[in-house]
Amino acid sequence: MKQPIKYQYGLTLKVRDYECDLQGVVNNSNYQCYMEHTRHEFWLALGDSFAEMHEEGLDLFVYKVSITYHRSLRSGDTFHTALRARREGAKLIFDQVIVRSDGVKCASGVIEAVAVQNGRTTRGECFDGIMARAEAYSESHPYDLTIL
Repeated sequence: MKQPIKYQYGLTLKVRDYECDLQGVVNNSNYQCYMEHTRHEFWLALGDSFAEMHEEGLDLFVYKVSITYHRSLRSGDTFHTALRARREGAKLIFDQVIVRSDGVKCASGVIEAVAVQNGRTTRGECFDGIMARAEAYSESHPYDLTIL
């Protein structure tokens, strides 16, 4: 039996009809939307607000996205989308996964983000506090997935 994998944050979502293409499967661009929605909800769970950060002159930008598609989701499927964040130099890296409710992995991605403070790219020092809050959050809100 497979052991569950620990993630820092996760959501359960359901595929809506309009997210599917003519073949009846979720269009590839929607997987990126699911991952972005998960990152935004994660941010809110940590007590951060993109709007407040922007008002303070700090903006986060996706620098690079790499998604591997394993299996297709279909209309009505319920699925889990989860992430782990880590810092690499000036970047915040999100390792993300989308898993159908039956445990089948549908997509996995690595998303790299950078921070811009008052128009200048930072060295990522703002991510230290985020990582500390993420660790504390995941200890009190574990999100474990078993992937077949």
